[in-house]
Amino acid sequence: MNYSTFLIELSKALGTNNGARIAQLLKVNGPTADDLLRDTKETGRLALLKYKNAIVAPWDDVASAHVQVILKCAAGDFIEAYTEQANLVKAFLRAFVGLQAWILPALFGVLKDLRDLAEKADDMAFQGGSGTGGSLEDAARHCNRAFTDCVMDRAAGEESRKWGIYHVVGLIFKCYFSVNKIALSRNIIRAIKANKDIPPLEQYYKSDQVTNQHAILALTSGSDMRLAILRSHIDTIWSEMELVAAFDMCYPTPARNIELILNYLIPIRLSRGQLPSPQLLHHYPRLNQLYTPFILALRAGDVKAYDAALEWAEVRLVDMGVWLAVEKAREICMRCLFRRVWKILDKPSRITISQFHDAFRISGLLMPVEETECLLANMIFKGFIKGYISHEKQTVVLAKGDSAFPRLKDRVA
Repeated sequence: MNYSTFLIELSKALGTNNGARIAQLLKVNGPTADDLLRDTKETGRLALLKYKNAIVAPWDDVASAHVQVILKCAAGDFIEAYTEQANLVKAFLRAFVGLQAWILPALFGVLKDLRDLAEKADDMAFQGGSGTGGSLEDAARHCNRAFTDCVMDRAAGEESRKWGIYHVVGLIFKCYFSVNKIALSRNIIRAIKANKDIPPLEQYYKSDQVTNQHAILALTSGSDMRLAILRSHIDTIWSEMELVAAFDMCYPTPARNIELILNYLIPIRLSRGQLPSPQLLHHYPRLNQLYTPFILALRAGDVKAYDAALEWAEVRLVDMGVWLAVEKAREICMRCLFRRVWKILDKPSRITISQFHDAFRISGLLMPVEETECLLANMIFKGFIKGYISHEKQTVVLAKGDSAFPRLKDRVA
């Protein structure tokens, strides 16, 4: 397919409102791009100017930029390829504002290629010693403009460009997450909430629902923390509901999508004393390797083993943005240790602080008895233990029966 044939095919797709065909023609990788690169003899910008009136503007600029993109990609120059793809997107958006929903598949395609090339351009810039390059942030700005063009569409029904909103938002989130600037997404969320004409999320494709539910969770705890568990009990419940909804809707393949959701869901469940089953972890070896030491320590009430697991996995947990959530679950491990002491002593209503202190010592954790008393006070304050401390008698007075250690789902913190 030479350039002249490419323009004819693009013109036909525009004339028949075939957005999927336009997306195929403008795809950076694939047989169409390979054919165009092979059969087009004159690929310079000046050489392509003679075709400027062969197709309605601004599609001539779109087509010309596309040729430059695939040329730069073939040469391995992803920085220049990104620049040309950005030019293509600018020209595309000039046409986009006058079109309807049928063009959305093409919009999704050019924006996805823009983000992918931005990632490669930043990697190349980093390897070349010139910093991160800033291409992903620039790609987010172009996606933001596309988002605005979708939101501002006044058409109603199936013809509205509003049906592209959440797909574009997902791409924006991915750009911001890649450069660790999650908080910038808050403006997008506010814009969506402020516009009452946007259809409910439930009416969009499930893939867009899952992406947005998973991503919005990251915004509930500030710019640096990725889990709402770090803020409040209410936010934790809300985040868990969002993640469970995303998990239930997520297609089983590719498994990586489910694994990304479990990256956040498992720490929230751990902090509530709900452990993932071995059958679940068996399907995800990386999560199995990461979380099994924590699960074993929680089951045994082995605080020392839990601390060792935290130290061993610290770098990876920090990179995932869940270290503080997993560290918070250490309270559950300590509760299990105290409860084991209580059961070994035949569930008495009074236990001396020294007996709990001996449990720490036997576990290999050396600390002053005053620290043990402080830990017990925190357990009582947070609702893990029901009772009070008699400091004068150095005794913990517990509620009668099994209510001394309330079920985790029933505790009042």
